[in-house]
Amino acid sequence: MNQWKIGDVVQLKSGGPLMTVAEDGYSEGSVLCFWFVGLESVAEKVFRQETLIAAE
Repeated sequence: MNQWKIGDVVQLKSGGPLMTVAEDGYSEGSVLCFWFVGLESVAEKVFRQETLIAAE
């Protein structure tokens, strides 16, 4: 079971941009996240849930 739900704001444990969970359970143990790159671009990627922490 994923610990993240759609709309949660997360960050990689190693740092990086704040990201929003777009789809929980994307694949087993993974979530799809998106984040803004500059003012006009959005990036998305699938991350293992263990690599993420809740953003403060």
